[in-house]
Amino acid sequence: MTTDIVYTHRTGVTARTVPAAFQQTLTLRPGAVALRTVGGTQEITWRDYGQRVRVLAAGLAALGLTRGDTVGIMLTNRPEFNLLDTAALHVGATPFSVYNTCSPEQIAHVFGNAGNKIVVTEQQFLDTIRAAGVPIDHLIVVDGPAEGATTLADLEANPDPDFDFDAAWQAVEPGDLATLIYTSGTTGPSKGVELTHRNVLAQILALTSGPLDVGLEDRALSYLPAAHVADRISGHAINLVTGIQITTVPDPREIAAALPDARPTVFFGVPRVWQKIKGGVEAKLAAETGAKKAIADWAVSTGIAAAKADLAGTGRGPLLSMQHRIAEKLLLSKVRAALGLGELRVASSGAAPIPAETLEFFLGLGFCVSEVWGMSETSGVATYTELDKPRPGTVGRAVDGLELRLADDGEVLVRGPIITHGYRAMPEKTAEALDADGWLHTGDVGTLDTDGYLRIIDRKKELIINEGGKNIAPSNIENAVKAASSLVGQAVALGDAKPYITALIVLDPDMAAIRAKEIDATDADIATLARHPGIIEDIRAAIQAGNAKLARVEQIKRFTVVDTVWEPGGDELTPKMSLKRAPIAEKYAEQITALYADEKPGTVIDVRG
Repeated sequence: MTTDIVYTHRTGVTARTVPAAFQQTLTLRPGAVALRTVGGTQEITWRDYGQRVRVLAAGLAALGLTRGDTVGIMLTNRPEFNLLDTAALHVGATPFSVYNTCSPEQIAHVFGNAGNKIVVTEQQFLDTIRAAGVPIDHLIVVDGPAEGATTLADLEANPDPDFDFDAAWQAVEPGDLATLIYTSGTTGPSKGVELTHRNVLAQILALTSGPLDVGLEDRALSYLPAAHVADRISGHAINLVTGIQITTVPDPREIAAALPDARPTVFFGVPRVWQKIKGGVEAKLAAETGAKKAIADWAVSTGIAAAKADLAGTGRGPLLSMQHRIAEKLLLSKVRAALGLGELRVASSGAAPIPAETLEFFLGLGFCVSEVWGMSETSGVATYTELDKPRPGTVGRAVDGLELRLADDGEVLVRGPIITHGYRAMPEKTAEALDADGWLHTGDVGTLDTDGYLRIIDRKKELIINEGGKNIAPSNIENAVKAASSLVGQAVALGDAKPYITALIVLDPDMAAIRAKEIDATDADIATLARHPGIIEDIRAAIQAGNAKLARVEQIKRFTVVDTVWEPGGDELTPKMSLKRAPIAEKYAEQITALYADEKPGTVIDVRG
């Protein structure tokens, strides 16, 4: 028997589904802004949000949408996503998103699996959707007219006169599907993780009782794809349930510019976002000269020293405490304000491992980044590091209500109300992931500290087994290199059945552009920079610094710098920027072979000289 999850709203009213919680949120502060765009060019109050959802739900019902149907969404981060997704939930339907980088073939697979007859999109994605060749009854375009499509204005102007909005959302049950999260697929076709209203509310309860105690006074940004579980649950759904304000950022590359406008009190970043913010701070401080540079270097190093003292539990001591107060006043508080993070209460990182040094850097700037761990199958966050108990290198303890244990081979197993009941129309895959006792086999290998803090070693299937039979975690190696230099955008450790470790290195284009100015190569493209002696020496130094923190068997002996940029959703990276190791191995087979050749070509660099 499944126990319902009940969310107790701040009104004192309980809710068993997401629409029920949203209807209570609307009553708390109707005139407050619920959704906005950068710069405030578009602002939607809770009162307006509720009214628009009511009209849009009737419009969707007029198109034939009923309880249990699915709705496909392919949009950038914009308020129209929130409006239409929420409207579909109130009809009793299951809205889901696809990554905007999907190919027609990938869209055909997802839409075929989901069985949706309605698609919501914008003009820039029309050709890709139509090329998928999947039968669609209704295509809704939110940013203007298009041939054969319904506009948003048409949808709102033509509601079903017989649609009973209140009866529809009140008929939604906790076990109904709230959404599908399609895994980004490092191998094989993506799987549709089915998440119920019960799952979603269990996740929000776990978040608000732990890492995300948020409410009407809080502000966050929506910039990750809505197809990513973090944005859909920890962004969109938590907005509906708790009343947190959301600023939408349509281009994730503009996140740094959006932060000062949104001034978030809550911010989730994948590791690459935190790395870019760190790299930007370092580049700006490095550009200072004279006394300003000396003060900046001293203040940052003082902040990091204070953070390390706190982490070690040794205490700052009178001198370091005084120095830190001065550093805070002179620089650290000003840096946080300039970043737009001056009012940040809750910062977190997830979706991939983050270097411990990056977490220490931000602790030094004055705020803790909680490393979280989870997956689509756990409705998002499964473990988190408590903000007052940071421990870089771990992903913290299990959220309340979640059972966690390690299998005999170290695989992390979890069980609880946030866990999916399976994959859509894939019973074999469901049986592989969920055992008869309800334990989800995550595929991650980890260790548990005595107080329940989890450390993730790597993906079970991605561990390198070298020629000598030693198990090596590639992410440990890759993070050591990325922590040493912001110039490294991606690193891929190699060495399965080989005598030593080698690596493919991908430059971060933004940091490479900054470095290009310093070495008089401003007009050089990324392929030229990948072969520039100055860049090569920078990468060699980063690898040597990373190697110094690794066991001898883990150390990179040779590397090559790839002459292209890897984009999320491309051949090498998933949309959430996880490495697609098998496709990388196939695409770069020639370069990898050269890394182990007796006669190495000029593109292969030996770290030892």
